[in-house]
Amino acid sequence: MKIITNISLLVGLNTQGLLLRRGKQMQDIERIEDAYLVIDDQGKIESWGKMQELDLTHYADNKTLDIIQLEEGQVVMPGFVDSHTHLVFPAWREGEYVMKIKGMSYEEIARQGGGILNTARRMQQANEEELYVAAAERLKEVISLGTTAIEIKSGYGLSTESELKMLRVVRRLKETFPITIKATFLGAHAIPMEYKQEPDRYVDLVINDMLPRVAGERLAEYVDVFCDRGFFTQQQTERILEAAARYGLKPKIHANELGLTGGIQAGVKYKAVSVDHLEHVGDEEIDLLLNSQTMPTLLPATSFFLNLPFAPARRMIDAGLPVAMASDFNPGSSPSGNMKFVMSLGTLKYKMLPEEAFNAVTINTAYALEISDAEGSIAKGHWANLIITRPVPSFEFLSYLFAHDLVDKVFVKGKEWEGKAGKF
Repeated sequence: MKIITNISLLVGLNTQGLLLRRGKQMQDIERIEDAYLVIDDQGKIESWGKMQELDLTHYADNKTLDIIQLEEGQVVMPGFVDSHTHLVFPAWREGEYVMKIKGMSYEEIARQGGGILNTARRMQQANEEELYVAAAERLKEVISLGTTAIEIKSGYGLSTESELKMLRVVRRLKETFPITIKATFLGAHAIPMEYKQEPDRYVDLVINDMLPRVAGERLAEYVDVFCDRGFFTQQQTERILEAAARYGLKPKIHANELGLTGGIQAGVKYKAVSVDHLEHVGDEEIDLLLNSQTMPTLLPATSFFLNLPFAPARRMIDAGLPVAMASDFNPGSSPSGNMKFVMSLGTLKYKMLPEEAFNAVTINTAYALEISDAEGSIAKGHWANLIITRPVPSFEFLSYLFAHDLVDKVFVKGKEWEGKAGKF
């Protein structure tokens, strides 16, 4: 058992049993100043309160009691939940970064065989062991930055064997890391060069070969499709989602990054858990989302890195929608898994209040992974997945100081994560 004491600010409490926060609710954050927090022997949150209410004699008979006393100014908050990443990849793409600097667009690079297709070629040459070692190092880093639950997609294989290889690496990460990891099959991430003239043949491959193999090995919880201009049409997306439903895979859609291309419509129609990107959203899309259970998930680091338009987050929240934000960590369009920076981008580029940005990277991203009943907020019985910050003067400072690592300690299921060495 652990008791964290002298917490200057305990933030992200969830006493109402909420699974998400929407619209004006996103401005609400339950908090206590000068607090304590009790973690039970199973690594779950037992109780909390004001320091003046803490009676340590109540725990006198507990032989495993560990009291963690904080310094003035330290904040305790839920760990970040990153609901959209491409963490498993064979190599970085810094060469394309230079091409972007010289003025080439993401779509132009993709048409020349760069982008996703570039990584796919390297993926076919990589073996599972080297992919696992590289991905494990990235995962250790993002945990050290405060991420305590994550989604990881395939999608750089674009062939049956390479897609399976990626998902097997994700399965191994699940087996060797203590954080919650959800796997998403994204075979429809791009159309391989050999299928450019007949993209429906590739869709057939995804449906008739990849999906049965993924389902047969139980390698994924979700299916994703890049439904956008130059990638997969709404009709092709719906074909894949219908087939995936027969195997029990729930949809999570790449939607409307490059235009109003029907990705949100397809996602809502097939009850997607989330629709992600959403740089282009109109009144029709907002109305559809308002009448659905689908979480709109924004990826501001991608817009930042690619100089794309930023999603209309302010308009969406003001309309009453919930909004989540994730990192989109990948080698081509968002080479960072730093969720604190994502939170800062929410305030700087989406004009979200600090409270709204905080909820967008904790409880709402947990909803986008269907784990908000156990993670993403501080509630009795939830896992003690926590960030303890360095001393800060205020809650607003967390998003204000955008380029600084303010994480002092990270707890995963009640155990301290010891830095980038990845030890407990």
